[in-house]
Amino acid sequence: MTSYILRRLLLMIPTLFGIMLINFIIIQAAPGGPIQQIVAKLRGQSSDLDSRLGGAGQDIGTQSIHGDSFQEHTYRGAQGIDPALIKELEIQFGFDKPAHERFFKMIGNYLTFDFGKSYFRDQSVVSLVTSKLPVSVSLGLWTTLLVYLISIPIGIKKAVRDGSAFDIWTSGIVIIAYAIPSFLFALFLIILFAGGSFWNIFPLRGLTSDNWQSLNLFGKCLDYFWHLALPITAMVIGGFAKLTLLTKNSFLDEIHKQYVTTARAKGLAERRILYGHIFRNAMLIVIAGFPMAFIHILFTSSLLIEVLFSLDGLGLLGFESAMSRDYPVMFGTLYMFTLLGMALHLIGDMMYMIVDRRIDLSASRG
Repeated sequence: MTSYILRRLLLMIPTLFGIMLINFIIIQAAPGGPIQQIVAKLRGQSSDLDSRLGGAGQDIGTQSIHGDSFQEHTYRGAQGIDPALIKELEIQFGFDKPAHERFFKMIGNYLTFDFGKSYFRDQSVVSLVTSKLPVSVSLGLWTTLLVYLISIPIGIKKAVRDGSAFDIWTSGIVIIAYAIPSFLFALFLIILFAGGSFWNIFPLRGLTSDNWQSLNLFGKCLDYFWHLALPITAMVIGGFAKLTLLTKNSFLDEIHKQYVTTARAKGLAERRILYGHIFRNAMLIVIAGFPMAFIHILFTSSLLIEVLFSLDGLGLLGFESAMSRDYPVMFGTLYMFTLLGMALHLIGDMMYMIVDRRIDLSASRG
């Protein structure tokens, strides 16, 4: 077991390096850039640079999209801008260094978890992520837990009653839920319950109310879940469908195996067969997928939900950083989340052994 974990940890190093390198190369080829954002702002053109430029000179010049030449004509729309200002911006952002130097300097800093400061916000990348984390963790954690608590019982019952009326009508509900995008269902909930056209029951902005600090413990919990009710409902609708079918199919595969027939021949009760034998084997794939399901919901599924419900989380931060070409935030969050994702994937593999002691990961080669 120890050797397996050690091999997996060592494998993370080239994997993480490759992911960062590929994304760095892609950014080099992408149009736009922070200096072009500033040039457009100076020329009064439309720009995604909506916040003031603060603290940009502290270890933020690790990525550039323009290669190694930084002449005035490199930047579209720079005509009429003082070349000295362009040069000053290049030095300030660190774009006067070759691409390979910027990349290896970035990786060296990231190894010590030094992610620098945002180009356009007077905050470090770590403080930005930390400030947005409660919103995304709230959405991701509660959504994942609810998806599992709903999907597993329904999936088991569908497998046990395969072909029955219950299985048929629940399959219809699952298919409809899977076909509806979460953001579209979120709009429906807003129109129906958040003052859109009908009832104004739930709030539409933020994670807590303005008077949250003055509430008692029960009032704070109630206010917290009151704000989360609609966004979590919208995310659960699309998430539980796939897991329900996965649980059903996993249990169906086990139900038809020889050991189940043997257990029935011995006179064991169906409930004991289901939860004492089938459950342990059928839940392997479901439980092992929990960490990755959480990381998927946490970092990818909540962007539009955060926008619709005015929740300032990691999804919105990533979107705004990409639009404004805030490279320290883009690459810093990519590094942190990739590392976290690989760690959770390893935890998922460990869960195989916890659920079924017959699995010996130490004998694995990968």
